[in-house]
This record gives sequence, C-alpha cells and structure tokens, in this order.
Amino acid sequence: MPVPRTERHRTARVGWLRAAVLGANDGILSTASLVLGVAAAHATHANVVVAGVAGLVAGSMSMAAGEYVSVHSQADTEKADLKLERAELKNDNVGEHKELAAIYVARGLDAKLAKQVAQQLMAHDALGAHARDELGISAAFTARPIQAALASAASFAVGAAMPLGVTAIAPEGALIPLVAGTSLLFLALLGGLAAHAGGASVKLGAFRVTFWGALAMALTAGVGALFGTAATGT
Repeated sequence: MPVPRTERHRTARVGWLRAAVLGANDGILSTASLVLGVAAAHATHANVVVAGVAGLVAGSMSMAAGEYVSVHSQADTEKADLKLERAELKNDNVGEHKELAAIYVARGLDAKLAKQVAQQLMAHDALGAHARDELGISAAFTARPIQAALASAASFAVGAAMPLGVTAIAPEGALIPLVAGTSLLFLALLGGLAAHAGGASVKLGAFRVTFWGALAMALTAGVGALFGTAATGT
C-alpha cells in the first residue's frame, strides 16, 4: 500500500511566526531608534547604553503584555463561540445539520452530497466540524496567548540585543553610523528570513522592513538632534 505524501504547509507557522517576527523587528527598530535619538541629542556613551538597556527591558515586557492581552481576547472570543455552538448542537441538532450542509453547498457540493458529508462529519465530531467550517476555528489558527507572549518577549529581546551590542562596543564618534548601518542590515536579514519562512519574496520582504526602519531611525535621530541642539542653546 503506497504511503500518502505528506505536504508541508506554512499556515501552521502563522501564530508563532507573526509574534516572533513582530517582536524581533520591533526590538531592532525601537532600540536602534532610541539609541540614535539619545546619541543625536549629544548624550554620553554610557547614557546611550543605559537608555538602550532600559528600552530592551521595557520593550520586552510591553510586547509580552500586549501580545498576551490581545491574543487572550481572541481566545476568549473563540471559547464563547464554541460554547454557543455547543448549545445550538444540543438544542437544534437537525438545524445544525442543515446549516453545515448549506455551507458545503455554497462551496460547490450538490445538495445530496453536502447532506451526506455533513452527516458523516457531525457523526465523527460535530463541534469540530462546525468550529472549522462555520466559525473558521482550527488547530493551526487557535489562539495561544502564553505562546504568543513568550515568543514576542523573547524575540524582542533578541532583536534589541543586536543594536545594543553594537552600541556597547562602537566608538563614541562612530556610534550613530555604525548603529544605523548594522541595524538596517539586521532588519533586512530579518525581513528576508521571515519572507522565506512564509513562502513570500525574500527581496520584497527585506526591502519593506529596511525602508520603514530607515525612515523611523531618521525621524528619531532628527528629533534627538533637534532637542539636543535646543538644550545646548539654553
């Protein structure tokens, strides 16, 4: 008997990939921008490093908390929908059969076959069939708050450590160009890697992240220089 070919799809990666990429991108970009803004305001090298460390810690906790609350809200909504669906299956099983069959008819099956498919799937796992085909809830896309929070916090810290490491070892006179240049390189690599993992264009992924990163760092450095000049003038 031939062994069925197992296809490797990327949709199962969506949950952790989104959180990890968002965290790492934000870690690199926000920390680099913070460092550049403080450095452009003529702060000492030690103060710039302290600002970067504070940004890493605060950003990691903020990402974890924000991701947890956001994804937990999604999980709560899914639980509420499943609870409602479970009650409907108990109170109106016949109506739920018709509802599921109508979904399959809308997807292209004839009415007789749709009815048979609905009956067999509901006999196997009624709630699972309705969760998947009526509500769009599946194992691959189920909200996992703790996983998302940990992935975001860890990836933010890893991303932030890159420009922060450069800041710590860079000479004070060359700090701004070195941090800016290496951070854009980090962003390009991250964008390309994320695009590759998701099956998208590596060049386009790298370009998008690099473009917005350069814009954010330029604006932050400009604000830092403006306030630094104003402070020096007073």
